[in-house]
Amino acid sequence: MADIETSTVSEEGYASTSQVGEFDLQIDATDETGPNPNATLVATYASCYLPAFRVGGSQRGEEELGKIQIDASAELDEDDDLESIAFDVHVETDLDDETAADIAERAEGICHVHSALREGLHADISVYPGAF
Repeated sequence: MADIETSTVSEEGYASTSQVGEFDLQIDATDETGPNPNATLVATYASCYLPAFRVGGSQRGEEELGKIQIDASAELDEDDDLESIAFDVHVETDLDDETAADIAERAEGICHVHSALREGLHADISVYPGAF
């Protein structure tokens, strides 16, 4: 049996509903009834990287990072394929530059989505400590 199983259905058009465990995920290539697949991938990447950042902080002895917000952006090529992704990671705790960079690097090794993406699509990450 597979570790992850999903079921995706489209009744018509370019919208689909994916059953992921107990959750329905609406995705629409035209952005009419839900986010498009590229936007969903970028959000999923950020949603994976954020807890990985917390784990990286714990590994570095920074247990209380407070609020963390990732503002993600992506560029598309002429074929509407993802060309690049960037994360601006805003962290409530005030970290020095070396600690922030170390946590960001550790998070890359922990984030499963980061590991699954081709190297050219790994996020360009900037961390802003003391942001809140």
